[in-house]
Amino acid sequence: MPVKTIVQAVNEAMEIALEQDPSVMVMGLDVGTNGGVFRATEQLQEKFGEHRVVDTPLAESGIVGTAIGLAANGMKPIVELQFMGFIYSAMDQLCSQAARVRFRTGGRFTAPMVIRGPFGGGVHALELHCDSYESFFTHTPGLKVVIPSSPYDAKGLLLAAIQDPDPVVFFEPMKIYRSVKEEVPDEAYTIPLGKAKIVKEGEDLTIVSWGAPVHIAKKTAEKLQSEKGVSVEVIDLRTLVPFDTETVINSVRKTGRVIVMHEAVKTSGFGAEVASRIMEEAFLYLESPVERVTGFDTPYPFPQVEHEWMPNENRLLRAVDKVLHY
Repeated sequence: MPVKTIVQAVNEAMEIALEQDPSVMVMGLDVGTNGGVFRATEQLQEKFGEHRVVDTPLAESGIVGTAIGLAANGMKPIVELQFMGFIYSAMDQLCSQAARVRFRTGGRFTAPMVIRGPFGGGVHALELHCDSYESFFTHTPGLKVVIPSSPYDAKGLLLAAIQDPDPVVFFEPMKIYRSVKEEVPDEAYTIPLGKAKIVKEGEDLTIVSWGAPVHIAKKTAEKLQSEKGVSVEVIDLRTLVPFDTETVINSVRKTGRVIVMHEAVKTSGFGAEVASRIMEEAFLYLESPVERVTGFDTPYPFPQVEHEWMPNENRLLRAVDKVLHY
């Protein structure tokens, strides 16, 4: 089985969707001739033509607004934003229009579209390129929010998102675009939205994460197992909306201790929602309060200090010690 990166898996998923469904199209800045800023759409225009892989003007509100109209009238557009940080210009279109089409029309129209693009830090880029905005969209009823952490998941989740009848915001962790590799089948497959993955099983502590921090959690869990005999369960949510409550709660009832880890700032980050769900459904199983390891409540910092700002192994180890010795 071939080994692929997340970028390659995303490209392959779009190629399969374009081949299988004539209503699928790709649109965005430089997605055609240049293949996108990270080459995620490389060679797609060459294979499928300018009418299905469309280079758009530099206007995110126009791109997303056009995609909504296309989606409501039978197409399945995949919009690439060069960086998810540029999505502010399209918030009205996405949150006021795309998310409400089904509700507003009583089911007469839907918006089967995917907004995808890179996000997250750790690559020494500037603030708007690196921010984590997922909680903006988890707070918007009508949108689904997906964040893969591996090439295999990226391909299967993206194909599922393209087939979904509702708008999906698909965040692609920039830090691990090419650094994480694994075997990925060439053929089409889907991973159901709303199903978390247990990356590592454990008995003493649960770490819940998504995106690039999943790999920090797994590495730290393996270190704790080998050096201290601490058995850590690592859960990759993969999909924030729909949220897999069952997998998380079953793990918490087993371990009794939980850390939620994400790159977004702490206040009103999705980790707060995870903690709240745990308190509602597994409070009596907890041996310590739910701990969060997150970005700080500041704008994304300059590259010189971003490693200290982002969740890292040292901060996670301190959190582990805190919950184990509460």
